[in-house]
Amino acid sequence: MNAIKLAAAAILASTALTGAAVARDQVQIAGSSTVLPYASIVAEAFGENFEFPTPVVESGGSGAGRKKLCEGVGENTIDIANSSSRIKKSDIELCASNGVTEIQEVRIGYDGIVFASDINGPEYAFTPSDWHNALAAKVLKDGELVDNPYKMWNEIRADLPAEEILAFVPGTKHGTREVFDEKVIIAGCEDNGTAAAHEAAGAEDFEDDCMQLRTDGVSIDIDGDYTETLARVDANKNGIGVFGLSFYQNNTDKLQVGTMGGVVPSVDSIASGEYPVSRPLYFYVKNAHLDVIPGLQEYVEFFVSDEIAGPDGPLAAYGLVSDPELAKTQEMVKNRTPMGPMN
Repeated sequence: MNAIKLAAAAILASTALTGAAVARDQVQIAGSSTVLPYASIVAEAFGENFEFPTPVVESGGSGAGRKKLCEGVGENTIDIANSSSRIKKSDIELCASNGVTEIQEVRIGYDGIVFASDINGPEYAFTPSDWHNALAAKVLKDGELVDNPYKMWNEIRADLPAEEILAFVPGTKHGTREVFDEKVIIAGCEDNGTAAAHEAAGAEDFEDDCMQLRTDGVSIDIDGDYTETLARVDANKNGIGVFGLSFYQNNTDKLQVGTMGGVVPSVDSIASGEYPVSRPLYFYVKNAHLDVIPGLQEYVEFFVSDEIAGPDGPLAAYGLVSDPELAKTQEMVKNRTPMGPMN
């Protein structure tokens, strides 16, 4: 980090910060619990290597973070929203209505969603179809759409363990839930024919019908972060939790991971695209604050530097899959390039 310290000193020497004009001197960040540990690592390193205060990083969920970013411009609003799913057109419209007109989209790398259970329990080999059949409110059985009757995993597929179905899934405010719904529940619904049955029954939007989960205590939303999910699995040994890869990798003494489509989730299988349930991770920057909040531009550049977000940096060591287009992101950040319109 000595080179980083020298770079920081050079930046400070060439940057005039008029403290009297600044009411807040600490970068403020909120959002995704998946991105939280990465942002916390960067914030601590930033505080150690720059003459700016350590940024404040809070969780709360991707959607909640983006909503906070879009509350407006000014010292009483946050500077960055961490997100484990891509910003929505509705978010951008909310931002614009509150005067937040330029937003940078910064992709930091990739992560996978994994399905992990107690380390001493049975092993699982899942498909998206299994998860849809386990958790959906309506499933296809004997050619008919019926209320979900399944209680045991081996009722869904004979070679799955004879264990009661109990799943702890991220609540709807989490970006992980959006990816879980899209790449597991909806994909499974299509794979096992339930989507076609919903359409045949006259569904206006089969995806909405596919995503309706059962409410009989088998599928439990977790609104907190992954530590709460881990606590639930620890208290319910037959429970299966939905986690980010990096969290699982840092808790392999407590958890074992299931395969998905025959693929073991790992940095390599996500980087290659082989593992089917992976997603990019982002943070979103309010450009109007870049010349107002001391250290904001420096923090953003530091986050995506080779030393931090590259394949040999501390984020990769924690479990982030480094972005092969990191250099492109670095250039965009340097130029403060805002997002274009979304379709």
